[in-house]
Amino acid sequence: MKTHNPIRAIVDGLKIVPNKDKPMIALSIGDPTTFGNLPPADEVLQAMKQTIDDGNFNGYGPAVGFIEARQAVAEYSQHQGEVEAKDVILCSGCSCSLDLCIAALGGAGQNILIPKPGFSIYGTLAEGFGIECRSYNLIPEQNWEIDLHHLESLIDEKTAAIILTNPSNPCGSVFSKQHILDIIAVAERHFVPIIADEIYEHFVFPGNEYHSISSLSKNVPVLSCGGLTKRFLVPGWRLGWIIIHDRHGAFNEVRNGLQNLSSRILGSNSLVQGALPAILKNTPQKFYDELVEILQNHANIAYQLLKEIPGLKPIMPAGAMYMMVNIDIQSFPEYEDELEFVQDLVHEQSVFCLPGKCFNIENYMRIVLTVPREMIIEACTRIREFCEKHYKPGDVEGLSQQFVSCGR
Repeated sequence: MKTHNPIRAIVDGLKIVPNKDKPMIALSIGDPTTFGNLPPADEVLQAMKQTIDDGNFNGYGPAVGFIEARQAVAEYSQHQGEVEAKDVILCSGCSCSLDLCIAALGGAGQNILIPKPGFSIYGTLAEGFGIECRSYNLIPEQNWEIDLHHLESLIDEKTAAIILTNPSNPCGSVFSKQHILDIIAVAERHFVPIIADEIYEHFVFPGNEYHSISSLSKNVPVLSCGGLTKRFLVPGWRLGWIIIHDRHGAFNEVRNGLQNLSSRILGSNSLVQGALPAILKNTPQKFYDELVEILQNHANIAYQLLKEIPGLKPIMPAGAMYMMVNIDIQSFPEYEDELEFVQDLVHEQSVFCLPGKCFNIENYMRIVLTVPREMIIEACTRIREFCEKHYKPGDVEGLSQQFVSCGR
């Protein structure tokens, strides 16, 4: 069996034993409902209740989704460019959307390009089809922009697609308009389509501007993946979608392929589809704005607290629900890597952050910003206590002096 989940494999390999005297704070879980502080809007729940009461959506629907639900997504997604119901395919969550896109564009012996650091699901899905994943670098010093030269160097005649995550999990970055245009230019030169993972497209902090990739692409075809999961705070409802942004008929066969692949799961949840038009139409802007405000406030709190901690360097996100924190592992000489660091952080302080290796990068850890405010503060306080205990910069400086004195 080729498929495996790197995050699960790495986490299962850690010895996660919390301090029994301190309640566990899991800054590792990308589920915004975990702590109960971020409930969905009343309008969302009411739409679902009404659909259940009506009793009209208890059976199977079309594999690609009910036309009314697809039309609702098309109207909701006009910021991506001109979208019609025929361009929308409903899926069982955004991960299913990505699965279908990768399967439709790639096959055994081909490769796709994925971000580093990036969400591990891309590799999990691709390897099941015998597709090679090639990781292009993101540059932390440039707010996690793509190293375009590295990206382009990975492309060959077997490259089936470039996956772009904007806004980013795990980085929380939001690409500028010019950077997206530069990415599109690379794809256009090599005739490579783009899979746009845009599940966090509306999670953009004030002061930053979001541009959907498809809205800027004139010649490169794009498959945009989104869903209800994050913005509407109902990840368990498993409703995602693919929006096909064809260019010059390049995706005629891909469109047919996606429709055929949809029949493998016989369509997404029919009840959620029934409620979808009301959810997308009636959820008030105030709900969206307040959610983004909470996440930005949590990001500001975490950044201000973590940047003062010796040996850590947080990178302020511009959106999404996450923050990446660099660990100067040499200043913690008793730890070989960030895996040992986060493992001991749990053991001493009962704070669990996902190690960077879960996202294919070393000496970083990812924290989630959806936990309650007081929990963010408490977690950062404990992290500070842990780092101050184990931080030993003198050892590194002494080692450097030894090398200098030896003439190395």
